[in-house]
Amino acid sequence: MKLSHLAETLIGSEIIKLAGEIKEKIAKGEKIYNFTIGDFDPKVFPIPVEFEQEIINAYKEHYTNYPPADGIAELRKAVGDFISEREGLSYDPNKEIVISCGGRPIIYATYRTIVDRGEKIIYATPSWNNNHYTHFLEAEHVVLETSAENNFMPTAAELKPLLKGATLLALCSPQNPTGTAFGKQQLEEICDLVIAENKSRGADEKPLYIMYDQMYWVLTFGQTEHYNPVSLRPELKEYTIFIDGMSKAFAATGVRVGWALGPAHVIGKMKAILSHVGAWSPMAEQKAAARYIPQKAAVDKYLQHFKSEIEERLQKIYQGFAALKQAGHAVDCIAPQAAIYLTIRLDLKGKKTAAGTVLADQAAVTSYILDEAKLAVVPFYAFGSSKDSSWYRLSVGTCIKEEIPAMLEKLKAALEQLQ
Repeated sequence: MKLSHLAETLIGSEIIKLAGEIKEKIAKGEKIYNFTIGDFDPKVFPIPVEFEQEIINAYKEHYTNYPPADGIAELRKAVGDFISEREGLSYDPNKEIVISCGGRPIIYATYRTIVDRGEKIIYATPSWNNNHYTHFLEAEHVVLETSAENNFMPTAAELKPLLKGATLLALCSPQNPTGTAFGKQQLEEICDLVIAENKSRGADEKPLYIMYDQMYWVLTFGQTEHYNPVSLRPELKEYTIFIDGMSKAFAATGVRVGWALGPAHVIGKMKAILSHVGAWSPMAEQKAAARYIPQKAAVDKYLQHFKSEIEERLQKIYQGFAALKQAGHAVDCIAPQAAIYLTIRLDLKGKKTAAGTVLADQAAVTSYILDEAKLAVVPFYAFGSSKDSSWYRLSVGTCIKEEIPAMLEKLKAALEQLQ
């Protein structure tokens, strides 16, 4: 039976497909080191206790009705204050902030508000779901495949030839899936390109907007700093929509509290779209977030511990991969910068297993590592990169740190079997 063109042509999630294979193995009793999911195990990374208590309190107080389409006023104010205090950005809670149930609905609403069918959307790969959102709109994909030399972040030089006639530039920093972030000069150069492009357009032309996904911005490590277009170039405030929320910053992916910041004329239309699809964050969770976010001491204490636990896992796995590389194995890893991800490389295509099977393509490499090392990671082609890419996302959101040495030993044994 025929369905819509969108339904017939939409590509299923490679991550979900891989998750199915992992579940089968676990069901058979296999021990799998599952580093695929961009989520948190609540037993390893629980949400802040104060936030949890506020959620319980809000339900006990019977906050179970519909919230306003753009979010309750208290939460919009709390978000505005939080962003102003910690990032130096000033947004009017009444006109320039909208609340939704996590980041996905506001990303969708951003695309829907700005882009018409057939218009150009620029995004780099690997990146999270931009290919699918562009497909939803039947827009034109303008794809930049990034390189390890630039930590898989797009550069101004690479973007410059692509900007003419585009409507939306989708950027993410810190980035999912790479765990890398823009440097100051790198982002400044991109900002200057967008400013120049918009100045070149006529009054009757649609400007080039930036969607800036900064869902992981509080999770930076070492010398890494988070930068954003509006702080670097204030004149971009009129053209930038921020995607943000509590999901990753507070290990609260299932709580569903996200927000967008942007110019009033864009946010107002996003509010209308979100109201029609009912993508609001639950009332009780909004009340709880509005009460928790202003608790500065509690937030700081949680983030300090949370970040140290994530960084410890990332560093230990990075060091393990560095040791394997030094020992001569065809692996690599980019030093952790931010988020909950490591960019790792398994350059094993063409090698022969102990059973005499040649790993003919990257899909075979992925299967071999899962079968022999019991290590599950997501290939970059699941994020729009080439099928031949030997790079992967490793997520530590469910990682039990005491198991890291055993995981690395298992991987080492699997690599040593290859010829």
